[in-house]
Amino acid sequence: QVSVLYFARSAELAGLRSETLSVPRQITSLQLWEEIVKVHPRLAVIQDQVVFAVQQEYVLLGDQLLVLQPGDEVAIIPPISGG
Repeated sequence: QVSVLYFARSAELAGLRSETLSVPRQITSLQLWEEIVKVHPRLAVIQDQVVFAVQQEYVLLGDQLLVLQPGDEVAIIPPISGG
């Protein structure tokens, strides 16, 4: 089980700021995203812009294998506009 934190637009789309999800211990970042989208299908619209942070380390969506520990924190960070 991992703790998923949603920020900005991802929190709006998911309808919450955090939750605990059960996911495989070894999973690619893209598979992890797909697991989260199964629970919150509305998040699919930001897939091309989203960045993960796992244990406060940025991870791009793709084939990178993650080895998650129970209680790990996964943050969903959508693009942040500003100037």
